[in-house]
Amino acid sequence: MKLEKRSSGEAAPTASDVGKAPQGSNKPVVVYIMILFIAAFLLMALSFLMHQRSNTQALGELQSSVSAMQEFQASQEKIIQLQDELAQAEKELDQLKEDYARDLQSANEQKEAYLDITAALTDLYCLQQSYSAKDYEGCGEIIDRMEKMGYPLLLSQEAPREGVTPPHERYQQLKDAVESKLAEQGG
Repeated sequence: MKLEKRSSGEAAPTASDVGKAPQGSNKPVVVYIMILFIAAFLLMALSFLMHQRSNTQALGELQSSVSAMQEFQASQEKIIQLQDELAQAEKELDQLKEDYARDLQSANEQKEAYLDITAALTDLYCLQQSYSAKDYEGCGEIIDRMEKMGYPLLLSQEAPREGVTPPHERYQQLKDAVESKLAEQGG
């Protein structure tokens, strides 16, 4: 039978034809491979787009974190500045308190000095009135109290106006007059 086929006019297959597939069966494989390449390309494009979207979202979160950190740092700097201002204000307040206490103490000392001067002048007035009333014993008590309190040192040695005896000089005049009157009465 083999001979018959050869003799019928068909050529026998050659060695180069043995490894080749028929031309019509080669097309579906190429189409299949192209479909696989297209599907792989589409999957890669889809993966790239998803990755890009993920990166964009992460970048947005990172930028918001950076913004939050910058706001936090600005807040911290403002807090530090306010703490410095508070410390300065507290120093100023302490200085003002010290100045106030010093001024208050000075005012109190001046007030006490004025009160002492007023008391000395009042006693001088009482001494003069007692002397005018010829109450020499009362005058002696007033002089003793004035000496004990140190009032004669507080009396001014300057006259308040012309023609008026200075308070210190008037005290000495009254003291000398009272001592001489008491000496006359006692002797």
